Amino acid sequence: MTTKPKARKFRIKRTPPTPGTAAAATGGAPTPPRPDAPRAPEPQQPTAQQPQQPAAQSGEVASASEVASENTIDAIRQEGLTGRQLRMARRVAQKHGLAPTSDFDAVRLLRAAGIDPFQRSNMLELVVPQAGGEQHEGGAPDAFANLPAQTGGAGAQAAGRVQLPQTMQVQKAQLPSTELSPADRRAQDIRNIQNDIMRRRRKKMALLSVRLAFFVVLPTLLAGYYFFSIATPMYATKSEFNVSQAEAAGGSSGLGSLLPAQFSANQDSIGVQAFLQSKEAMLRLDEDIGFKSHFTQDWIDPIQRLSDDPTDEEAFRTYAKNVKIGYDPTEGLIRMEVAAADPQVSAEFSRRLIDYAEERVNNLSAQIREDSMRDAREGFERAELERRAAQENLVRLQIEGSTLDPEGVITSLRTQISELESLQIEKEIELASLLNNSRPNQSRVDATRGEIEILEDQLVRLNAKMTDVSKGENSLAELAARIQIAQADLAARDLMLQSALQQMESARVEASRQVRYLTVAVTPIAPDEPSYPRAFENTILAFLVFAGIYLMISLTASILREQVTS
Repeated sequence: MTTKPKARKFRIKRTPPTPGTAAAATGGAPTPPRPDAPRAPEPQQPTAQQPQQPAAQSGEVASASEVASENTIDAIRQEGLTGRQLRMARRVAQKHGLAPTSDFDAVRLLRAAGIDPFQRSNMLELVVPQAGGEQHEGGAPDAFANLPAQTGGAGAQAAGRVQLPQTMQVQKAQLPSTELSPADRRAQDIRNIQNDIMRRRRKKMALLSVRLAFFVVLPTLLAGYYFFSIATPMYATKSEFNVSQAEAAGGSSGLGSLLPAQFSANQDSIGVQAFLQSKEAMLRLDEDIGFKSHFTQDWIDPIQRLSDDPTDEEAFRTYAKNVKIGYDPTEGLIRMEVAAADPQVSAEFSRRLIDYAEERVNNLSAQIREDSMRDAREGFERAELERRAAQENLVRLQIEGSTLDPEGVITSLRTQISELESLQIEKEIELASLLNNSRPNQSRVDATRGEIEILEDQLVRLNAKMTDVSKGENSLAELAARIQIAQADLAARDLMLQSALQQMESARVEASRQVRYLTVAVTPIAPDEPSYPRAFENTILAFLVFAGIYLMISLTASILREQVTS
């Protein structure tokens, strides 16, 4: 906005016109003065025809034109013009060379000059003419180019009229104000804030770009340069094999016979995989065909090359990186991939490792068979020895009793005793029947009694023979009991020997089923193109790894910074 120029106001004393003047003669009204020009007192011109009028009282009284201009300004103020329209009127007034005291005064002056202050005009209309009285481009005359002189009369006199002194307006340089409106100031503050935000964002983006370039892009470029230009190509030989079990002798089928065999084969496959990934396999491979010497050659890049005298741990790390073995339990296959700097060497490494695996499978099955047969064989041998001891004990008891069948002897003695007892009872009955006669036959009675005595003596001898103990040896009955115990022990040992024999036979059958075979499904063939390094994939992987590390570190730093500042 521009500051309102301050203009001085002049007061004049109004005196009645003297007779004889041009105004009195014509009776015309006086010409209104310019609102911005100062008013001077009209000179007194006495005439001879009219008498002198008494002078009016002196004082400062506003002119009618000044009061009219103020009323016009109040009317313009009531129109409700906008600030933009007022500023436009001020600019148009300045272009036409007017000197308004305010925006509303500029509207009044323009309307008095016949100019519409709110009409859009082109550049030619804003050109101010240099000579007074010239027409504007729009056709409107310059109202203030030839203003009439401020006189007391309304008409113009031909000659000798008195010109009142005019106040000359000092031309001032119209410079733009340094003060801003609140809306402009707010817009400028918003632009400053936006510029500051954009400056900060550009700075942060520049710093972020530098960090990403240093921590992500540069390591990725180095990794890509290594994979594409420096890394030694490695040839990978692939092979597949499985560990199978011998079929059952009886040809049994079903889920019950399949699951244990499958579980055992899985265990053996896992054991073979562990062996091929162990340091033992690496040492055997180095002893046979020189694993260390192959990776210590000078033409291999420094990252993959071993030192001149590598340790077993260093060689094993290289072995684990170049020999990859995987086991698929659903198919039962062991997949092996061996990488080396030479394709023929890679194929040779793979074949040797398969031979080692087959040898280990054979050793595992032989150990299982030996363990299962050893227990069965020991049980059979122990049962056989115990049966032999029981048989020897029985033979010794039979030899001691001088009879091979003491049980038969005892049975015979018991039969004889039974017969003698029956005969004795018959003779006693016969003797009793003879004695029941009134006059028994004495000879027959004596004979019968003699026979009874003989039978009793014979029974006593037979009983004594069964229970006789002579020369500190056991009786026949005790010997028979011991022989019976020995015979029962021998029968038990026979059963145990038979069971041990069956167990050994079952163990032999089971041992035959425990035989493991290593079957090669895919034989190793030397490749003709390198498999490693996979330059593009490894570069992308390096980029993702470095980006993930940077993201994790930046998030951690942001969280720690927030925790510290909060």
